[in-house]
Amino acid sequence: MPKVEITIPEHLEMQIAQMVEQGEFVNREEAIEELISTGMKAYKTSGPQDEDTEPGFEDDGMMGHEDEYVF
Repeated sequence: MPKVEITIPEHLEMQIAQMVEQGEFVNREEAIEELISTGMKAYKTSGPQDEDTEPGFEDDGMMGHEDEYVF
């Protein structure tokens, strides 16, 4: 597995250490790997949207009405 070196803010390091101490993860490496993996999965499902595309039905209520659906 490739190794990566990162620098994170002190408050994040403290939160990771606390999770390890509480037994949520075996060690820091496992915690960081799992948290990055979870974050990437969340990003893929709700990441930035292409702003160049036109709004779909879900964005502006079926026929362009923002507060109601027209059939």
